[in-house]
Amino acid sequence: MAESNQPTGEDCSGNCASCPSATKCDDPRKTEAHGLPPKANVNVKHVVLVLSGKGGVGKSTVAANLAYALSNHGYKTGLIDLDIHGPNIPKMLGVEEAKLQSYDGKIIEPVRVTGTLGVVSMAFLLPARSTPIIWRGPMKMGVIRQFLEDVHWGDLDFMVVDLPPGTGDEALTIAQLAPNIAGAVIVTTPQDVAVMDSSKAAEFIKKLELPVLGIVENMSGFVCPHCKEEIDIFGKGGGEKEAKELGVPFLGAIPLDPEMRRAADEGRPFIIRTAEDNPTWASINNVMEALINEIEG
Repeated sequence: MAESNQPTGEDCSGNCASCPSATKCDDPRKTEAHGLPPKANVNVKHVVLVLSGKGGVGKSTVAANLAYALSNHGYKTGLIDLDIHGPNIPKMLGVEEAKLQSYDGKIIEPVRVTGTLGVVSMAFLLPARSTPIIWRGPMKMGVIRQFLEDVHWGDLDFMVVDLPPGTGDEALTIAQLAPNIAGAVIVTTPQDVAVMDSSKAAEFIKKLELPVLGIVENMSGFVCPHCKEEIDIFGKGGGEKEAKELGVPFLGAIPLDPEMRRAADEGRPFIIRTAEDNPTWASINNVMEALINEIEG
């Protein structure tokens, strides 16, 4: 049993489900009654967690476009929207009005966006868009297991998980339940306050003894549509600098682009509606290719 981040015979409380080191702990008191639940039964090669240290950095936009890009490249992809209190993925993918269907009383069919991309989200279960989710941790944990195990995903190459900001119940639960986690992508914007919080997300993943696949700097620079001059509204380079300091890969920078915002509002992922010579399109595609290289290279 490693000394760092691991409970010892003197200080172990037995509450393994809330301990980030429980997956590696060999304390004999970690019984089935107090230990972690079993991994969910999902046939997926690579699970990729997408998270951020704070809200408003475009994490869901990156997750949606990343999943769509993987699907476009022929990978069988699942996308789980685990931002339970603020599910936006269905809106961004143009399937906001869809509802989850089930058969045999249990098996849930994901909403199909393309032939190779399926998605599940709490948004598909709400009676109205304005309905709030008022849940404590145990209910979140239950629905996360359902989204993994009770959904007819089939055989997947990738499962992209869009997480809420921070390092709370949802992130810890998916890390404990999901099989074959390739690692996490941390999304930040360039300014110091976002980079500072992104470092906390990266350290959280390290404490879970999972790989940090890399950092993505979103809203990195803005090219004026009129004069074509690049303006660093939120600064530039903060994410790359943080990646070097943390010793993790830098997957790339995505510029601030009004067309990306418009695409999300209209429910048509940016990655499918712009020509390949567009710099923003190329940046998203480059991030996707860098991620695949980190996982498979």
